[in-house]
Amino acid sequence: MRKTVIAGNWKMHMTCASAVEYMTKFLPLAKEFPSDRDVVIAPPFTAISTLSSLLKETDVFISSQNVHWEDQGAFTAEISPQMLLEHEVRYAIVGHSEPRKYFSESDEQINLRARSAQSNGLIPIVCVGESIEQRERGEAERVIRRQVEQGLEQLDANNLVIAYEPIWAIGTGRTCESKEANRICGLIREWVGTSDLVIQYGGSVKPSNIDEIMSMSDIDGVLVGGASLDPISFGRIANFNIEN
Repeated sequence: MRKTVIAGNWKMHMTCASAVEYMTKFLPLAKEFPSDRDVVIAPPFTAISTLSSLLKETDVFISSQNVHWEDQGAFTAEISPQMLLEHEVRYAIVGHSEPRKYFSESDEQINLRARSAQSNGLIPIVCVGESIEQRERGEAERVIRRQVEQGLEQLDANNLVIAYEPIWAIGTGRTCESKEANRICGLIREWVGTSDLVIQYGGSVKPSNIDEIMSMSDIDGVLVGGASLDPISFGRIANFNIEN
């Protein structure tokens, strides 16, 4: 049975102080989350230690927003798997569209990051997705398949998460229609050939659409951006109810 993973990516938001304030509102809600799902928060690196202490006795897990492929070395501004494990981080996001776009991360680099995370005991969340230009040219499936095949090379597909995030739906307020997102997630599962592969959808996920998204047959969770910055909104998302 596939695991449900609900993750909030804070991106470059939240100081340590604001992370503490966030948790005063979020943790009471966390007590109501069903046990059939992993609820994950990916804070900026500076707040990981603070959250590690706050979440120690809870069922909320921490993800990093990236990870390097070496354990140590002259890699300015990077962070190693061992540095993350020291703070009880469980997941690591790799291949998000923003580092792909702003820092020209390649599929090869993303694969190295994912392999490093997995080999060190972290669960990689490998992000894939097409731009609006690629979708309008009819190239979405080709682009996503390339990202999946190159990004998952030499990885154990039973010990990772794929996040399908159409770039045109991230932070734009535009959400990929649930049936179309479900179709793409189904194709990804077919391409990888692993029925237990966990696949999230990401892109303008919010409390008003979470129940519909999670009712889809091939969507196992969500990777949430903006709505995860509000503890009440993210609490509602993490406590989705597909029977509504």
